[in-house]
Amino acid sequence: MAEIIKSYKLGDMNAVYVLNPENNNPELVLLPEGMEYQDRERQKPYPDSLVQVKIAGDVYPGGYAGGRTLRQGKTVEGFKYDSQNVAETEDGITICTTLKDDRNYKIEHYLTYRNGEKSVRSYSVFINEGNETAALELLSSFSLGKISPFMVGDGHDTIKMHRIRSVWSMEGRLETQNLEDLQLEPSWGGHAVRAERFGQCGSMPVNGFFPCIAMEDSKNKLFWGAQIAHNASWQMEVYRRGDDVQISGGLADREFGHWMKEIAPGESFRTPEAILSVCKSADQELIFQRMTSALENEVDQAPESEQSLPIIFNEYCTTWGSPSHGNISEIIDAIKGRGFEYFVIDCGWYRQEGIPWDIAMGDYEISRELFPDGLRKTVDLINANGMKAGIWFEIDNIGCRANAYQMTDHLLKRDGYPLTTTMRRFWDMRQPWVQDYLREKVIGTLKDYGFEYMKMDYNDTIGIGCDGAESLGEGLRQNMEASLDFIREVKEKVPGIILENCSSGGHKLEPLMMSECSMASFSDAHECEEIPVIAANLHRVILPRQSQIWAVIRETDSLKRIAYSVAATFLGRMCLSGDVWRLNDAQWKVIDDGIAFYKKIAPIIKKGFTSFYGTSLTSWRNLKGWQGIWRESEDGKAVAVFHGFDENAGVEMSIPIPEGYQIKDVYSYENEEVVIADGSLRLTMNEDKKAVAVYLEK
Repeated sequence: MAEIIKSYKLGDMNAVYVLNPENNNPELVLLPEGMEYQDRERQKPYPDSLVQVKIAGDVYPGGYAGGRTLRQGKTVEGFKYDSQNVAETEDGITICTTLKDDRNYKIEHYLTYRNGEKSVRSYSVFINEGNETAALELLSSFSLGKISPFMVGDGHDTIKMHRIRSVWSMEGRLETQNLEDLQLEPSWGGHAVRAERFGQCGSMPVNGFFPCIAMEDSKNKLFWGAQIAHNASWQMEVYRRGDDVQISGGLADREFGHWMKEIAPGESFRTPEAILSVCKSADQELIFQRMTSALENEVDQAPESEQSLPIIFNEYCTTWGSPSHGNISEIIDAIKGRGFEYFVIDCGWYRQEGIPWDIAMGDYEISRELFPDGLRKTVDLINANGMKAGIWFEIDNIGCRANAYQMTDHLLKRDGYPLTTTMRRFWDMRQPWVQDYLREKVIGTLKDYGFEYMKMDYNDTIGIGCDGAESLGEGLRQNMEASLDFIREVKEKVPGIILENCSSGGHKLEPLMMSECSMASFSDAHECEEIPVIAANLHRVILPRQSQIWAVIRETDSLKRIAYSVAATFLGRMCLSGDVWRLNDAQWKVIDDGIAFYKKIAPIIKKGFTSFYGTSLTSWRNLKGWQGIWRESEDGKAVAVFHGFDENAGVEMSIPIPEGYQIKDVYSYENEEVVIADGSLRLTMNEDKKAVAVYLEK
């Protein structure tokens, strides 16, 4: 039987450290408060470790694991429990567990809890105290054992895996699978390894999947969750050899992410952080929102103007990459005095005559054609109309028609060749010369013209990695670390700057980048009917207060369509664009009413809990049925946002709500009958493709 080293109460969670007598490896088990660890008899027990590591030259794991996982090999077996130290402060507690092997290699695993939070942070540090260089092929940020310790036997029909898929303009699709569907049942003899390793390989960390996983014990209503805070390649693993189920994650390893890291004697290496949580709930949404809430403290430190969730106007879907002083002046005449606080000059301000914006970035010389009097006059105009001025940069990447595209000594290479994708190359962000160049072009522009907002775009991925380190994956990691260092320098050199995290829309919506930025572009689905579906699903992986949602208004839009678009922004941060200079009074009234409604519900967007209702949606491009989102704050206020799609006219939409709520306001393009009856908020739309939002108070 396993021995408990110690159990720690961390808010409403317990962290239990278990020592396996067979190999003296410590295992970490997270449990909800009030639930005791149970070391049930297993027919096929295989001890696990709280750190997964593989060193080149060591024996690889057996059981047909080769090419599928590097977990639980001989390297792990060699690291034995040494000690555990606890550091407590008024803000929380950090638990450091030390493991050592007989080569004088040491691993410190850190678990940190901050008072009042619903999650913990986990990372590992490899320290070489030996005489030989250690080449790491795997080092996990976290590894959780016994999911779930309460299941009987192999727990068939008990454990589910939830993960969040992501493709361009359809970010955030929830996927739920039974372990049996993933062929993660243990074998009859307990010999063959079962492993589901997934993640992302490249510099767009949300290209394929979000770095997020949730495991569910459906019989005991328990959930475990993990997110990786990393802006490059990462992986998650669900692992099984015997009856027990384990999950781990962190940097993408050598097999999955082409990563090796050499640690010389006297050197150390720290992994990215993981955010972990556990809860008992009948609702799967709780575990996701416990994890996203981990960034509340960081976002609370954003510039003061951000705390009221101001409305943004971005001119991209108005000018389509050709902003000028003339058309910005026309836009401002149309929107001034309507409640906008930020005005963003998007891509193209640097466009040279005859060269499209999307292949010209990198030189960043102000276009004399578009801004004949320079940018100062335009920034002054924005400020004079009560708005903070923002500007777009694609900092890391270079378009094929820019002069910088030929500066190959300063660009990333792979196999000795400039790393080139369609229309783009990439700065080697590790080079001091590149950092100096960007200080002049980016920080210099922000300071010289008084910009208070920067949209940071990133429109292609490096892929598996680049030259300049002991592996392609390590080259990628170093480059993206240097990119993050530059962003942090921007914040230092331009105090109070508001940063928007964008990467072809939503390809960088991971916790590390989100912790550095005020908000992010939710998607590139600028004018799509699926916007409210994408926006709602993103509540599982980022804070709604950070999710900037487009409402692109066209002069040909009906009032119904305008209300549909505007209501989608109630699921996050409102950002308007489109033909605002050509709208009539009736169209503007629907927008103005939406702005007023948004300002009422902004505190609920900022701090609240989201629940999902409606039709099961298969195709997001061809939506049928309806979606209802209920978001409730702790102070007795709530908002319900209904979107009807095709085949919803005449269908009653119903959301169960707590007692005591009363309807205070309803937003739509026409009067809608919304009622509270039998404990539910109910309405029936008379048309397809329509939206209604309801503000309620207790």
